[in-house]
Amino acid sequence: MSKLNYKGRNIYYDVQGEGKPILILNGIMMSTKSWEPFVQTFTANNQLLRLDFIDQGQSDKLENSLYTQALQTEIIKALLEELKIKKVNIVGISYGGEVAVRFACEYPSHVDRLVLFNTTPYTSPWLAEIGHSWNQIGKTRNGQNYYQATIPVIYSPSFYETRLDWMKKREAYLIPVFSNPQFLDAMERLTNSAESYDVRKDLHKIDAPTLIVSADEDHLTPLPNQRALQKMIKDSYMVILPGVGHASMYEKPMLFATLVLGFINTKDTTYNI
Repeated sequence: MSKLNYKGRNIYYDVQGEGKPILILNGIMMSTKSWEPFVQTFTANNQLLRLDFIDQGQSDKLENSLYTQALQTEIIKALLEELKIKKVNIVGISYGGEVAVRFACEYPSHVDRLVLFNTTPYTSPWLAEIGHSWNQIGKTRNGQNYYQATIPVIYSPSFYETRLDWMKKREAYLIPVFSNPQFLDAMERLTNSAESYDVRKDLHKIDAPTLIVSADEDHLTPLPNQRALQKMIKDSYMVILPGVGHASMYEKPMLFATLVLGFINTKDTTYNI
């Protein structure tokens, strides 16, 4: 567990395991700790890299600042240089998927394979308005209201109902976090950083074999937007998870790990059939 100094800012990262490197990128409310349930599986045969983006987890906060996801992209580049990794497999979900796509467009030669969960090619007006509402609720500093506005919608209705006890424990854990003004201000900056995200004109630059995993009950990044991403990336494949919401890695953890590791570790990309 280490810190990368990026232009005077400390970026927290963690490297475990050996083998083909996999860089896994957080969703907007996540941190390196969010991936703890997957570490043992992901490090069995691979090297796992995790990092907290600026304004996430244990990385520095950019108080009173404006930035775009381009900053997070450059942090990834700096991290790979620090670790002397020339080519990496990247897995991203939601916000992390967007940053992964930006990186693959900007630095295609540094990406081996790309796996994107619940990711779209641009921030739609629909998603932008959701972000605006989150920011306005965050300004109230009411953790309960912020939780109710942000968390239930990221899960499928069936998961929420069948795992209600788990959801209530999450609520008890998250409300104090969501009541922290520093966290809410960081969330506002992260949300704003994604509003200008639009890589549609650059997706042809991606060279890496790409797996796009979508969920048919994702109400934040709807299926049509995810289908559009797959159509724009050459050499890409799409898997649709039925009855799953935006937080697909928590709803179907074994399937999440299977899809990621299977796609990345499969030796051949072409077959004589």
